[in-house]
Amino acid sequence: MKVLCYGVRDIEKPFFENVNKDFGYELKLTDQYLTDAASAQLAEGCDAVILRANCAANKANLDIFKKLGVKYLLTRTAGFNHIDVPYANALGYTVGYVPAYSPNSIAELGLTMAMSLLRHTAYANYEAYHRNFEVKDFMFSKLIHNCTVGVVGLGRIGRSFAQMFHGLGAKVIGSDIFPIKGIEGYATQVSQDEVLAQSDIVVLQIAYKTGMPVAITKEFIAKMKDGAILINCARGELMDVDAVIEAVKSGKLGGVGLDVLPGESRYMGKNFDYKNLPDDNVAELVNLYPRVLVSPHIGSFTDESIYNMVKMSYENLKELAETGTCNWVAKL
Repeated sequence: MKVLCYGVRDIEKPFFENVNKDFGYELKLTDQYLTDAASAQLAEGCDAVILRANCAANKANLDIFKKLGVKYLLTRTAGFNHIDVPYANALGYTVGYVPAYSPNSIAELGLTMAMSLLRHTAYANYEAYHRNFEVKDFMFSKLIHNCTVGVVGLGRIGRSFAQMFHGLGAKVIGSDIFPIKGIEGYATQVSQDEVLAQSDIVVLQIAYKTGMPVAITKEFIAKMKDGAILINCARGELMDVDAVIEAVKSGKLGGVGLDVLPGESRYMGKNFDYKNLPDDNVAELVNLYPRVLVSPHIGSFTDESIYNMVKMSYENLKELAETGTCNWVAKL
């Protein structure tokens, strides 16, 4: 079986090749993303396509896959809002996805951002880079074990966040739409309003599906403690950028850490080299550094994540080929 994998960086290729020793697929690895007709045509002669985030599996590109005879469609990501799933289903595709590849990877990055904002290391490093070694009032910090950390969304990744912050000595509370069992040793489940009102650091880690309402709104931020830190490593579409900008400028938020942006396919993987960004609001958000830290969706860019997402994608493909379905099917 010939398999085309989109968006494969050079450093990821050994993972795709080594894991494939147990599967024996004929691999076609490209660093290109699925964006337009030309990139969709790369699937010519392939039986299966494995996408990544920011690949545009829209109607036009899916039609090309179907015309080329692609039989199987998968994504190596937990989110699948980059795929028109209903249309893919109408074309006869059962879309496989990877529900969780390494919760610790995302949580570790978010914790790193939170600690940098809490201890103002980005600001201090920025000043030192400009040869300024003065100790300023802004560098004064609260210790993490004197903080309350609130996690909105206690799924796999949210629970990893909670465990890590608990390990650092913080008091951890969390909210979820369902009662979560087994967290009593490291977190207490409360209402979302309680999380926002009590927490010095708020982590948003809820799943996103196309069409979901924005979670981080003016009202959401207004319920937070003054000067609290906000971390979003989930999805940019869950965030009202204007509300975040206003809250940082006013001092309502003490800092913001983001591994995601709304409409991030316009940004991620691209070098604008100090030129204007496609969205003025996102540009203004980025310019709030070092009070706002933005990374290019690298939460899952770790050895463990890549191994797990590739292995599960190959397993999904094997199941699809043998049975017509797999354990992890994208459904809206």
